[in-house]
Amino acid sequence: MSVAVVTDSTAYLPEALVEQYGIEVVPLYVVLPGRSGREGRDIGPAEVAAALATRGAQVSTSRPTTGDFVAAYRRCLAGGAERIVSVHLSAELSGTWDAARLAAAQIGEHIVTVIDSRATAMATGFAVLAAVRAAAEGADAAAVAEAARKTAESTSTLFVVDTLEHLRRGGRIGAAAAILGSALAVKPVLHVVEGKVVPLEKVRTSARAFHRLVQRTVETAGDGPASVAVHHLAAPERAERLAEELREQLPKLRELYVSELGAAIGAHVGPGAVGVVVVPAPDEGALLEVPEPPEE
Repeated sequence: MSVAVVTDSTAYLPEALVEQYGIEVVPLYVVLPGRSGREGRDIGPAEVAAALATRGAQVSTSRPTTGDFVAAYRRCLAGGAERIVSVHLSAELSGTWDAARLAAAQIGEHIVTVIDSRATAMATGFAVLAAVRAAAEGADAAAVAEAARKTAESTSTLFVVDTLEHLRRGGRIGAAAAILGSALAVKPVLHVVEGKVVPLEKVRTSARAFHRLVQRTVETAGDGPASVAVHHLAAPERAERLAEELREQLPKLRELYVSELGAAIGAHVGPGAVGVVVVPAPDEGALLEVPEPPEE
């Protein structure tokens, strides 16, 4: 493809799609007690969940360096790309977008277009998929970038956490800080608005939060086709149960992916977190086959 697509590791795209479309993924960095490394390459979600469950343990994250992005862009150009569209998690949540922008200035802003998805996880991932699918069809860089922007704008991200403490410690909770006093005794349903984590509603139990997560997702998807991703950290059974509920209640699913959050986002939501990304899709053509959960 003449237009290459780059993203960061917080998009949590299924590895099969990364390989299929040749997406360049630049990892964030994660710092655990006694060691640090690249998300998804050196440090995985299980290690983060274990560290967060250890009393007094500190887990932090940092953005990729500008040099990391320069190297990624040069690999794309060496591979034959003429233009690059680089799609990243919300600038409100990380400095990743800024590092990519600085790298683009070194390579040439007429070559690299950097996009703030104002989202994270598969809300960014679906924007990346829209971009790379447009590129695969021969779209120019402007059209590829527009496909990413439009998809990012249409995504909704909903999630619940066992505790808001990890978000508070990481400074990612935004407006939700106003409800911290009471929220630690309830189970808030949160969402991402304009790149920030904000409360959507408060419920009293985990079961009720799960139920509302399903209801809100179905309402967001509407009656038409939709693409959906289910995320979790150290909660695979809850995630599969959530996915099964959505398969039953969303008969027009185009795509459904279930994946564990990586270290960079997992460090801020904590073990037990589950979430959904939903993208209402145009009602065009046949529905895609929805991946079934793997057999035990």
